[in-house]
Amino acid sequence: MDDEPLSAEESLNLIAQQNRRNRRELGGGPARMLAAWALAWLLGWGFTYYATTTGRIPGWVGGVVVAVLFVAAMGYTGYVSARAGRGIRGPSKTVGAMYGYSWALTSVGLTVVDVRITQFQALSSDQVSLLWSGTWLLLTGALYLAGGMLWQDKLMYGLGAWMIVSSALSVLVGFPANFLVLAVCGGGGFLLAAIVYFVREKKSR
Repeated sequence: MDDEPLSAEESLNLIAQQNRRNRRELGGGPARMLAAWALAWLLGWGFTYYATTTGRIPGWVGGVVVAVLFVAAMGYTGYVSARAGRGIRGPSKTVGAMYGYSWALTSVGLTVVDVRITQFQALSSDQVSLLWSGTWLLLTGALYLAGGMLWQDKLMYGLGAWMIVSSALSVLVGFPANFLVLAVCGGGGFLLAAIVYFVREKKSR
């Protein structure tokens, strides 16, 4: 009969299909957000590496470019996340909000720590660069690991692990090659993850 109740498996499949459809309609897929961050990291840190190694452009210009691109990426991420969260209620919305707050809280906390360590003037400018690039890559990796565990997403977990490896590499290669690691490994990691998510979204349609 057509009115027979759905089995548990059929219900879960229906919910999953509806979630995918809603995410496509609202533009909430992770591919777009990851692509925005890939662009920010590749262009921002790539430009910084070029400015630092060639000397043709003042180093502070690279910092400004990175800041502008990161603010733009954060704004786009917030916009997409807000659209994707419309109409969602219950534990899923709570978990998503708590995860978003975790990024904000840890970012502020790490900024205070790095600024304070920099103020001691015990480190050279090259070492300060390694401190900031290494700690921020490490934080990014740890939060993606947490996100992968929360949502049982192996790709997100793998991205987090890759960022942590890149964090160690950025310190090992020294200054100014750390900027190249940020661009190629950091930005490249985001780009690869964005492509994989995009392919998954295409297949699920």
